[in-house]
Amino acid sequence: MEYTRLGRSGLSVSRLVLGTMNFGSRTSEEDSHAIMDRAHEHGLNFFDTADAYGAQQGEGVTEQIIGRWFAKGGGRRDRTVLATKVYQPMGNWPNEQFLSALHIRRACEASLRRLGTDHIDLYQMHHIDRSTPWEEIWEAFSVLRRQGKVLYFGSSNFAGWHIAQAQEAARSRHFLGLVSEQSIYNLMSRWAELEVLPAARHYGLGVIPWSPLHGGVLSGVLRKQREGVAARSGSGLWAAALAEHRDSVEAYEKLCADLGEDPAHVGLAWLLAQDGVTGPIVGPRTVEQLDGSLRALRITLDDGTLATLDALFPPPGPNGARPAPEAYAW
Repeated sequence: MEYTRLGRSGLSVSRLVLGTMNFGSRTSEEDSHAIMDRAHEHGLNFFDTADAYGAQQGEGVTEQIIGRWFAKGGGRRDRTVLATKVYQPMGNWPNEQFLSALHIRRACEASLRRLGTDHIDLYQMHHIDRSTPWEEIWEAFSVLRRQGKVLYFGSSNFAGWHIAQAQEAARSRHFLGLVSEQSIYNLMSRWAELEVLPAARHYGLGVIPWSPLHGGVLSGVLRKQREGVAARSGSGLWAAALAEHRDSVEAYEKLCADLGEDPAHVGLAWLLAQDGVTGPIVGPRTVEQLDGSLRALRITLDDGTLATLDALFPPPGPNGARPAPEAYAW
């Protein structure tokens, strides 16, 4: 396993992040525990979850599954850099969502109980809260840090401007602020390159891409369709993206075949090659899927291959050929 620092912090994390959103919904508790055990066997130490993950609103099913895995002992908690999130609705009452000081306090306490731990390593805002002032948010977070309940803070789904707002507000309080941003980012969705990645690099945030294979479209979906083994056929992000970019996806799968690599592994390897990316989130439903994803760490994409990928899935912006944020310039 390869490791890197999380942004400008001193925290060492694996370059693949174990996503747990399937735990309790698409993956049984027994299989979830097996996946986490295998992750540790591979040296993968960075686990990402959220209080809202799981099949039932407000119950924190996924966090409970992780907590019962920690309870098995054997150093499981000590070897894990644990990231969870706050913001999403955890009930139907007014203060059971968003980022008020009241909800942050209650949500953190509830996550700690479900996870069976005394602290969260990385506490992430799941979305921007446009109604709560940054003074209130950072005050609530600083209390959690003084209490030893949270060590680091991160964001998710923030625009570059939101990152700047958050960091300047933290700076005014002489507070460390954010150390990471979790954003949708992959070959087919490169909008983060325009401002999110430049802002993250400027402020020293590690970028953690979610949906690194664009809902499975970059995982070899056309080949799987031909073989009759395609999952999640025909709806939502998966179907819309394939309908719009079928020619590019077909050329992508041919390129991967020429390289002798699985498309899913090439998509992850491309993200690992991007400046500022800490590591993409992999969300395996099985141990075998987790095992396979580690191949991405051993793939090095040469300049010619990277240029071909840029041609198939062009960088965004009016002048996307220039490195962001200069893509806006002419």
